[in-house]
Amino acid sequence: MTQTDVALLRKYNVPGPRYTSYPTVPYWDRTPTEAEWIDRVANAVASDTTGAGAALYLHIPFCRSLCTYCGCNMRVTRNHGLVMPYVQSLVKEYSLYLQRLGRDRLAVGEIHLGGGTPTFLHPEELDALLEGLMSRSTVTKDASLSIEVDPRTTTHEQLVVLQRHGFNRISLGVQDFDPRVQDIVNRLQSEEQVRTVTEDARALGFRSVNFDLIYGLPLQTLDSITATMDAVVRLKPDRIAFYAYAHVPWIKPSQRRFTEADLPEGDAKRALYELGRARLEAAGYVEIGMDHFALATDDLVIAARQGRLHRNFMGYTPAFSRPLLGLGVSSIGDAGDAFAQNEKNLQQYEERIAKDELPIQRGHLLDAEDVVLRGHILDLMTGLETRWTAEERYTPFLDSVPARLAEMQKDGLLDVIQQHGETRIHVAPAGRAFLRNVCMAFDARLIRKAPATQLFSSTV
Repeated sequence: MTQTDVALLRKYNVPGPRYTSYPTVPYWDRTPTEAEWIDRVANAVASDTTGAGAALYLHIPFCRSLCTYCGCNMRVTRNHGLVMPYVQSLVKEYSLYLQRLGRDRLAVGEIHLGGGTPTFLHPEELDALLEGLMSRSTVTKDASLSIEVDPRTTTHEQLVVLQRHGFNRISLGVQDFDPRVQDIVNRLQSEEQVRTVTEDARALGFRSVNFDLIYGLPLQTLDSITATMDAVVRLKPDRIAFYAYAHVPWIKPSQRRFTEADLPEGDAKRALYELGRARLEAAGYVEIGMDHFALATDDLVIAARQGRLHRNFMGYTPAFSRPLLGLGVSSIGDAGDAFAQNEKNLQQYEERIAKDELPIQRGHLLDAEDVVLRGHILDLMTGLETRWTAEERYTPFLDSVPARLAEMQKDGLLDVIQQHGETRIHVAPAGRAFLRNVCMAFDARLIRKAPATQLFSSTV
């Protein structure tokens, strides 16, 4: 990196949200009642004029061991006695939604199983879960059915069950191939284990394989990133998510297994990303939005070029699916103008399901300003550009946005173009690294009430 690059990284590397939602979770201030939430979900279902269908996210919290970098809601256990009661609760929760919506079935265009470790479930447990879902769903023609898997625990029999139920995408938690890094984050897995699952999925007809990678992990170096990318290129996944490690030990105490001294930070951390990006681009991958790459023929790249790219709590997707129903502990649902998050405690979640309650713990009803600003942040995160006029996609808060972006424009990170009554914000290639900072200029709630303590990881 040049001295200019380093100076910009130090200037803009501040705590900030990742903008998987707007408003961000710490600023949710009006949890919907069950009736309000169902009303918003019903409106979202009724507004689907394209036939894209709804999206389902199912959270499987169980893990056999603790990966110390992890920030997810998970439960370390070897007790499989917990699984079938949880599977039954997931299926019942979906049935409760259908009952409240007055429907026997729901058109579904996207299903994603995340965790935790979804492949903690044995094949027969996976089969029971998916049979319970599919028997009440009409899966759309081009649906995306995906699952996050741990290469250490994924078997051929599990993949056969998934394939039989129509799953066509698989995401492997790789993170890093360097044994020293794997050891300190307690996730030892070989390239051969990853290769086996990748090749097995492809042989069964899965049309897309994704690798999740993380940069900024303890003990990572330029050499270790090079070795990791060499392995990735050999295995040639269709998509890659190359996330920044979020060091939040005040939220996740397990991250205290290592110290800040073990972590590459600031310009050293960004150098890992830049090296990884250059290696991936040289191998034919295209950068998409923030932290994501795909081969040029992938649906994500095509959607990005055609302006159809969408982003939700599950990541980037080539199709706009709404509502998103979050099933399981801590899952978040999205109706477009409302969010609802389930109970985070497993026992409390199951108790509320047993009482025929939707297990909503918290959420947010968006006001008119929230809806407008959410649209602009989504446009920036998917297309690196947004625009408005006084008549369209406008709320008075937007009047102050250009001034907040003036310094970034001066630094060559974006363009603010105001002409013919329209304001357009376009993020330059040099500004992609600071996309979260750009979005912060649109975050009315963060600007009006800055947190008194650190809530977010650093933006770069």
